[in-house]
Formats: sequence, structure tokens, C-alpha cells
Amino acid sequence: MCALDVREHEAQERKLRNGQLPDGAIPQLAKDIDPEETQEWLDALEYVIRKHGGERAVYLLERLKEKAFRSGVPWVSAATTPYINTIPPENEPEYPGDRALERRIKSIIRWNAMAMVVRANRVSSGIGGHISTFASAATLYEVGFNHFFRGKQGNHPPDFVYFQGHASPGIYARAFLEGRITEKQLENFRRELAEGGGLSSYPHPWLMPNFWEFPTVSMGLGPIMAIYQARFNQYLADRGILPEARESKVWCFLGDGECDEPETLGAITLAGRERLDNLIFVVNCNLQRLDGPVRGNGKIIQELEGAFRGAGWNVIKVIWGSDWDPLLAKDKDGLLVRRMNEVVDGQYQKYTVMPGSYIRKHFFGVDPRLEALVADLTDEQIRRLKRGGHDPIKVYAAYKAAVEHKGSPTVILAKTIKGYGLGEAGEGRNITHQQKKLNEEELRRFRDRFDIPIPEDKVAEAPFYRPPEDSPEIQYLKARRKALGGPVPSRRQPKVKLEPPKWEDFAEFFAGSEGREVSTTMAFVRLLARLMRDKNIGRYIVPIVPDESRTFGMEALFRQFGIYSHVGQLYEPVDSDTVLYYREAVDGQILEEGITEAGSMASFIAAGTAHSTHGINMIPFFIFYSMFGFQRIGDLIWAAGDMRCRGFLMGGTSGRTTLAGEGLQHQDGNSHLFALAYPTCQAYDPCYAYEMAVIVLDGIRRMYYEEEDIFYYITLMNENYEMPILPMGSTEGICKGMYRLSVRDLGPDRPCVDLMASGAILREALRAQEILDQKFAVSSRVFSVTSWKCLLEDAREVDRYNRLHPDSPSRVPYVQQVLEGSKGTVVAASDYVSAVPLTLARWIPGDYVVLGTDGFGRSEARRELRRFFEVDAENITLAALSSLAERGLYPKDRLSSAIRELGLDPDKPVPWKV
Repeated sequence: MCALDVREHEAQERKLRNGQLPDGAIPQLAKDIDPEETQEWLDALEYVIRKHGGERAVYLLERLKEKAFRSGVPWVSAATTPYINTIPPENEPEYPGDRALERRIKSIIRWNAMAMVVRANRVSSGIGGHISTFASAATLYEVGFNHFFRGKQGNHPPDFVYFQGHASPGIYARAFLEGRITEKQLENFRRELAEGGGLSSYPHPWLMPNFWEFPTVSMGLGPIMAIYQARFNQYLADRGILPEARESKVWCFLGDGECDEPETLGAITLAGRERLDNLIFVVNCNLQRLDGPVRGNGKIIQELEGAFRGAGWNVIKVIWGSDWDPLLAKDKDGLLVRRMNEVVDGQYQKYTVMPGSYIRKHFFGVDPRLEALVADLTDEQIRRLKRGGHDPIKVYAAYKAAVEHKGSPTVILAKTIKGYGLGEAGEGRNITHQQKKLNEEELRRFRDRFDIPIPEDKVAEAPFYRPPEDSPEIQYLKARRKALGGPVPSRRQPKVKLEPPKWEDFAEFFAGSEGREVSTTMAFVRLLARLMRDKNIGRYIVPIVPDESRTFGMEALFRQFGIYSHVGQLYEPVDSDTVLYYREAVDGQILEEGITEAGSMASFIAAGTAHSTHGINMIPFFIFYSMFGFQRIGDLIWAAGDMRCRGFLMGGTSGRTTLAGEGLQHQDGNSHLFALAYPTCQAYDPCYAYEMAVIVLDGIRRMYYEEEDIFYYITLMNENYEMPILPMGSTEGICKGMYRLSVRDLGPDRPCVDLMASGAILREALRAQEILDQKFAVSSRVFSVTSWKCLLEDAREVDRYNRLHPDSPSRVPYVQQVLEGSKGTVVAASDYVSAVPLTLARWIPGDYVVLGTDGFGRSEARRELRRFFEVDAENITLAALSSLAERGLYPKDRLSSAIRELGLDPDKPVPWKV
């Protein structure tokens, strides 16, 4: 090739990359300047394939690529294949089902799914719902339901299916035909509170505990949860807890637009690295998101293929339906494939809404040879050329290949049309995602297209349709589900309750540290190790850490319990000559997830929902920097609550002032505020080792013996101090959220204050008690608040009861019971924003002063930080004196001298403004 040709080709390549070539233009780079030589190379390749097979051909191509690279040819082969189906027609298996009957069932389900949304919006305009997502994915789901998805009632391990959230009407419509959902429930779609019961908008296990398993509509969470669920299934099998778990397939259905969420693709390398061949992604590539094309100027299927293939996945593309096979067979020169490759997704969407004459002119008409391929097809036949995701034959072939594939996860990229079947009401149009209503004519066309036996005078009502129980459709549908192990989705109940540990076996954690200074984190790690050795529950405990084991002092667990690895340890660790070396093992118990809080939370969810997915109780402990919990992965934590997840979130290095030196981004003063919003989260901020131990042991009892659908958030500190002995009679208060810890009574003639504090600041409150006693002759009571949230929820529940039962004796909130005898001045302080203790203001008697760590942190030592945020003992003391002075119980004119004596600066900046 001459220099001029090279420059011209490079210019064309740049234009192609920049999207500057007009629709239909074939770049010069793709033109063949020596067809005879090209044919010789192709003939040679064909000979190799015929004579020695595909592996030999791949080997030679790789050697050619290597030779080209070494010779200075700047060629890096793409991680994509041509824009055609991965499985050629000659390799497709015979379809095993009754296609006519299955199409009939699918059509009925389509109608009922559409009718649900339309009727719901007539009853309550604007209630929402989605028609178009399921319309595009109906074939993808129905092939799975009829031939692949295994239920929990069969002889084989069940599958785990993460349904795309917006497709929920279709899943409900199928369950209606199966007899699992009533017509009344369909009528009450998105109205769970209606008479007769209703259906939740999306998959929500909390609202439908006997139906849904996985909440997926928060985009991106389904994919990452599915990946870690597949890995957790391998974990259960490798540890011998549930050997059959590795046989379950994890199916995750998602949209192509959803792949823009970082969680969607963020963990796909883990799946490839761990060779999770029990995992199958099905990406519904309808090329359209809410506002317009997913990749108007590109090709989302090719982009995703490159991403997944590069991450080690097996990629199966289902792009074209069977109608295209004869055209591709006639395409001897590869012109059709080349044309398929160059048209961008935005243009493909245009073809969807245009007549066959437009497609003939603009797709095939760019080259006479392409035009000749469809010369014998009518415009209507061209318009009806099907996309692969709507062809059961193509979908079945892809699914069968996926379940039989070994050694890596599989992603199926299925091309569909959003709103398929809606016609001009929304098929393939930008508005289709928001489509909620159809007029009478649109309903009639929908009925006719899918041949639904609705009388003409009833069409406008959009009635539901279910064939008689003895009809071929219902009998076939039920027979297929029975053969595959029963209904999907469904939830299990645990087969065996776990016996809670005996408290006497953990006496060391109640006995204090006997003069040694330790942190609650150190005490927790000891407790965790002790729990893991417990004969009743030890093997069911799942420690999860995002690459912070050494930060939390957990390296001692490496050797004793091992870090889980499906392949074991294929190397000699650099610290193998030490006692606490890094040990990976196939049966390792610790999940060391690397630097990913999202991935670690997904593992927590997989373990914490094993009671419903596998019917066994697992006890996850996820230990993390508390700042990177609710603030960073709150969406996943919310999903955990929805899924009725059980387990312990342990927020290490918690509080705004305990993590010296790390600064603004790491110091957590927010997590207990965020935790207030999570209904099933039991949030605790203990100061002492005995408090932490009591909370954990009681949590195990509640979750795994009483089987409460709750999970715990417990904050831990890295500050070392001597741990006292468990006070007599305090365990109930520790669990309920508050107990009296210390009293300094100077007599009835002295003013008295109550000091409430939690976590890191409790010891500051005790020091303030000393100052009040020794310097200002003020009596005080100090209360350890282990849970502000528990106190709040109890108080609100009592208020609600009293409001609804005016004729019954009034109940008293627990916080008021504990504060009985208060003299009217209460100071509350914590290492979190002041809004946390302020939630109790309504139930605190007298004057209530709150101190908190509002604002951005600093890289200082603890003492300086607590002075800066005004939560140290001196500021607590001043708050108490000021409140007493306001009430006339302390001389106001002595406050200025008290401020000087306490060493406080009255002119320092407001901490939450600097």
C-alpha cells in the first residue's frame, strides 16, 4: 500500500472513530485493494478449520497477531466479534418445547402485564408502572421459565433469578396464570394497602415475603449482588456447608442502559477471576434508556462484549432472529455483516419505527449487492425481520450454551425492541419507558396482534384473561414448572434454628480488661474468634473485610481460619515464615474482598439472606471503616433491609474524633444519623467491651433463634483504654439503648445534672462528672446511651399506643423511665452530628442541651478534635453549668470565670462553619 493510500485510510479511520461518516458510507479502510490475495488467505483459513479444527485456527491467528506486532504493525485486535449471532444456525439445538403453545402463553402474559399497568393508572392516575421493559424481554423470560429456571421443590438445587425490576408486571402476569396471584391482586397493582391485597411496584421481599427474593430495581444493585451470590454459593460448597450449592445457576436479567451504573460492571472482573461458571447475565439490549438511545452514536452490544470478554467472561450475542439466517447465508462477500457492523444504534432504533420501504432504501440500499439480497422480500417482510431477543430458537440456543459452559461466567447480549408489540403507541420510541396508558384503538391492535380472546365490547376495559384450568395453556405452563421444581420466584424458611451461644462461655468479655488498655475493636476481634470456635454456631459465621483486616487487628484469624479462595493458595506468601502469615484456602472462612465496600456488602447480603435462599442460617460480620458504610453504600444496605437480611455491620474506627490523623474524608460523624432511616437496622454505639459483647450475643439470639428479620449496625473504636466490669443489672438497659452508669450525689442542696453520652464521648461525660464534682460542686448522673435509635423507636411506639388507646393506662417511654428523678437539666453528647441525640428532645424532661460533631473533620489527635468540636469534658461541663444558670440554679455571673477555668475560648470559630 502506498503512502498516499495509508494516509487516506488513516483519515477515514479517524472519521469513523469520530462518527463523521454518513449513514451507509463504507470506510475506505474496509475496502479490499487486492481481493485475490484476500481470498487466498480466507481459503487457507478455511482449510485449517476443516482439516485441524477451530483451536488450530485460533492458534495461527494469535501467532499472526504476534508477528504483526513484532514487525511494527500497530494492530491491536478488538475484544469484539462481528455484529452477528455468536451461535451459527447449524450449531443450534433442536427446540424442545411446543412453540405454538408457548407463544400462546406468552401472548396472554403480555396482555395481562399490559392490562395491569393500564388499569392501575385508570384507578389512580399517575401511579405509574412499566409496560415496555417486559414487552421487550417477554421471550427472554418465557424461554427461561419453560426450560431453565429451577425452583425449590425439585430434586435439583434451585436457581437464583434476579429479575429486572421494571419487568415485574410480566412476572406477576405469569404467576396469575400459575394460580399464585389472584385477579384481585392484579387489580391492586401498586396498591398494597387496597382491600384484598395488592402487588408491590417492583421486586420487594419485605412487602411480598413469600414471593420475591431479590430487590433489583435500584439500578446496578442486581448485577453486583448476583455476582457475589454466585461466589457465595461456591463458598458454601467449598466449605462443605452446602455441597450442592455450586450446582445452582444464578441468573441476572438487566438492561443495557443499566450498565452505565458503576455497580453493574464494577465487579465483573471478580466473576471472571473466580471462574464463576454458575453465573449467567442476560442483558436485554433494547438499545434504549429513559430519555433516548443508550448509545445513539455507537453500539452498546459491541461495547459490552468488549468489557465482558476483557474481564474473562464467555460472551454470547443474540442479535438477529431466524429470518436473517437465509440473508446471511447468501452474503458470500460479507457485505451484510459489514453493514450490520457500521450502522449505529440510533439508526437501528429509527429502522424500528419506520416502514419496510425505508429500511430497504436506507439499510440495504447503500450497495446494489445488499439490495439484491432482499429483492425477493416484500416491504412488510423486511419490516418484520426479527431481532434475536424475540426469537425463542435463538434464545434457547444461547441459554443452553450458557448453562453447559464451564470455566467462566456467561453474559448473553440479546437485542430486542423496547415496547415490542405496542405498535405506534410506543414500540421502539423514546417515550416508551414512560408509557402507562393505551387508548381503545391501541388496546384493540394489541389484542389482535397477540390473538387474545377478548370480546369487542370488552376491549376498552382491558380485562384480565386466564384460560380455563383444564386448557392446554394452563396445563402446559404448570407441567413445565413442575418438571423444573416448582414456582419461581419463591422464598424459603430456615430448616434449623441456631442455638444461641451460652453467655457463661463468654465471661471474659464481661470481666473487664484488668488494667490493660484495649479498644472495642480489639475486644470485638477476640469475641469474633471465640464465636468462630463455638461448637454450635462457629462454622456458620462469615467474617467479611474490605482489605482492612490488619487495620482492625484481624491478621491472627488468617492462619487459624483461612481466607477463602476457590483455587486455594497457588503461591508461597512473602510472610510465610511468620506466625500470622497470609493463608488462602479452599475451605477458608474469611471473605477478604479487596478494596470494595460495595462488593463486601453484596457478600454480606448473600450470607445474611441464606436463610431464605438456601434454607440455612449464616451469620455475616462485615467489618469496615464506618465512614464508608451508610454514606457510601447506603443503597445496598437499604436493599439488605428489603431482603430481610440478618447479620452484623461493624463500623470500625467510628466517630468524628476517634480516627486521629486521617482527616475529613475518613472521620465518621454521620452513620448513626443515616442508620435512623433504615427500618430493620438496630444501631448501637457502645463504649465498653462488655456493652459490645452483650449487644452481639443478644443479636445472635434475636436473629438466629427468635428469627427476627433485622440486622445490626455496631460502631467500634480504635481508642485504647481500660475496660470496666459489666455492672450488675445493666444487660437489659444495654440492649434497650440506655442504662445508668455512674452517680455523684453531693446532697439535696446542690444542683444536679444528667449527662447522657455514647461511644467515644461516654468517657468525656465521666470526666465531666469529675470536673462538676470537684470544681463546681454540682451533682450528676451519667447514663451510657448504647443506642439513640432504640430509644427513639421505643418512645415513638409508646406515643403511638397512647394516642390510639386513650382509655387505657398511659405507657411511659423507656428513656423517661431511666431518667426518672431527673432534676431538669440533661446534657447529651456523642461523636456524631447533634441531630442524632436531638431526636429524643420530645421525651426528655426539662432543659435538654445537645452537643455533637457537626462539620468537617481535621487531621488532629483526639484531644484536639474533641476540643474543636466542643464535645470534650470541659465543653460538656460548660453546657451543664449554662443550663443550670438559665434555670437559676447556678450563678450566671460565675460562668465567665468557669469558661476561663475550663480553658475554653469563647471567640473560637463555630466548628460546623469552618
